[in-house]
Amino acid sequence: MRKAPAILIVLAALALGGCGYKPLYGSTAETAGVSATLASVSIPEASDRVGQLIRNDLISSMRSGSGEDRYTLLLKPVVRNTGMIKKEQPNVTRQAINLSVSFELIERSTGKTLHQGKTFSQASFDVIRQPFADLQAETNATERAAHEVSGDIRTRLAAYFASRSAEP
Repeated sequence: MRKAPAILIVLAALALGGCGYKPLYGSTAETAGVSATLASVSIPEASDRVGQLIRNDLISSMRSGSGEDRYTLLLKPVVRNTGMIKKEQPNVTRQAINLSVSFELIERSTGKTLHQGKTFSQASFDVIRQPFADLQAETNATERAAHEVSGDIRTRLAAYFASRSAEP
């Protein structure tokens, strides 16, 4: 009876191997893979702090080295503080930062837009009426939202490049 689970695992592995499953960040001898393609995306300097946070996070996760820049990623972040969303105690309120980002992937050689999209994040924080603590909490919420958005953009770009390389 103990052989049944092992046989099922082997059969499942064979079925997955036959269906054409490929890891998102894998590479083969014929193709460089999504990681190498992501490394060829350049991101221009941002004009504000939130844009710079997103840009830095994307660069540190996508750019593995210096190579030819074949694509440009344009980012347009919009930040809003929603104001009070909940009054928890007499001296504590809950606020949220809403961050939405429109992005556009452009091929440098042709100037053609290859992929575009929008993503968003919301991060909440407590306001306790202590100026420095409130500023630090808002800054932390903004950084958390920027990190979440950059991860989503990176995943969407990787999925785009993976689907593009799968086309004949």
